[in-house]
Amino acid sequence: MSRLDVVVDRLPSGIPVVRLSGELVYEHAYTLDVQLQKVEDADSVSSMVLDLRGLYFLDSAGLSRLLAARRRAGRAKRRLVLVRGSRNVSRVMMLAGIHDAFELVDDIPSEMLAPA
Repeated sequence: MSRLDVVVDRLPSGIPVVRLSGELVYEHAYTLDVQLQKVEDADSVSSMVLDLRGLYFLDSAGLSRLLAARRRAGRAKRRLVLVRGSRNVSRVMMLAGIHDAFELVDDIPSEMLAPA
């Protein structure tokens, strides 16, 4: 059975970081979506980081939920930054043609780390 762990932290700047580890697959996709929406709604955040470094697998349902988070961010004029995941995760995003749809980085941008 697959497993997805979701941990929400805050950077010194107050920006939420959602750290994902395990497999973002169909059985966890909508649960993740609900958790992301709670973070988004908590303080009407202007930026958010999704850290995918702990993911080792991502399926089409997981991709769909990442795209849904991107759509919500666009509507709310929120910056959404994705920290690249494993080679497998990056490959799935590339093959799906969505890697250019996100602000993908190797590590959390330094301007997001600075205290508010």
